Amino acid sequence: MASPLPDYATLLAELKDVRLAGLTRLRGRALPVLDAAAEAVSSDAARATSAPMEVLLRSAVARLDAGTLRTAAEYTLGLAQGTRDWPASSRRARAASVYGLSVERFRKDQEVMVLGQVAEHILLLVADRAGAESSVTAGDSGAAGTHRSVEVRTGGRRIVLTVHVHPVDLLRDVDVVVSPSNVYLALPEEYKSSVAASLRRAAAQHGVTGEILADPLPTELRTWAQQHGTSGRAVRPGTVVATGAGALAEQGVRRIYHAAIAVPRAGTNDYDVLAADVTRAVSRAMRMLDDEHRSHTPPLRSVCFPLLGSGRGGLSYEGSLGAIWAAVEAELARGADWDVHFVVRTPEAAALVEGIPAGIRPVYDRRPTG
Repeated sequence: MASPLPDYATLLAELKDVRLAGLTRLRGRALPVLDAAAEAVSSDAARATSAPMEVLLRSAVARLDAGTLRTAAEYTLGLAQGTRDWPASSRRARAASVYGLSVERFRKDQEVMVLGQVAEHILLLVADRAGAESSVTAGDSGAAGTHRSVEVRTGGRRIVLTVHVHPVDLLRDVDVVVSPSNVYLALPEEYKSSVAASLRRAAAQHGVTGEILADPLPTELRTWAQQHGTSGRAVRPGTVVATGAGALAEQGVRRIYHAAIAVPRAGTNDYDVLAADVTRAVSRAMRMLDDEHRSHTPPLRSVCFPLLGSGRGGLSYEGSLGAIWAAVEAELARGADWDVHFVVRTPEAAALVEGIPAGIRPVYDRRPTG
């Protein structure tokens, strides 16, 4: 079985270590997640030169938009010509100058964003390689690259599901993305690694120096709460709130449906998520799509689900998928005609979605929370 994609938060932490150490001081440094990613995507030639880590970093940075983002990443990691042996402070100062910012402001804001973007593209590189290997071993199963098709029959009809194996903010041309939220509709900070944080980050509008000009998702959610008298208090689990997609509209994403499924556990940073609330939220999201689709031009047609509640919410992949599919299948069986997508981060999760035709059922269990 293919190895799972690296954990984003751990990957980001290791990239910060790389920034601090520089390319010339990496030998012998404990970077297990980056090492595994480098090994997964490197060619035999790269391994022969003992430079798979640098090849990985350069490949990820090369995927960034040309301009300030890519240039800042090259200076930050010592990839720019002549900077590989520069001390971390000098590289940070040069990267800050790319954005026209003070070193301190760059350290607190743009640097985290820059390294986060590198981490996202490392994940995509690993997912690409995992998908390619799956296509070799799977023969005609249809598992290829980061986009896969799964054919199911429900309600006497043939339905084709699309499975995306990559970070959620890389979605393109999907009308609606369902995003998990807590019951206070409070979004995590942009630099976090969750689905909701990734969507918030991708939806925000940034200036030429990287500063945030608009942060539309939390703004629209606060407006909704004020209009519905829920400011500062929890909504019922399973509530769904629709917002625009902000800058994600440039990628063809037009709506974000925020599914309130996570109930904060008092006195901790943890959440509880019930599979029944996931099913209820998905059912409401599908009904909301039915209500909204004709009010947009062209009409909304497609909807994408991450495995809701399978992160800090504690549901297993199987439990989340079963809870989602219970609602999706019911809507499709009643004749709903939507293009249904799933977005996952690991080959194991993708394999579960691809197993839907064999029959799945809701699994009301939880991952151990330790």
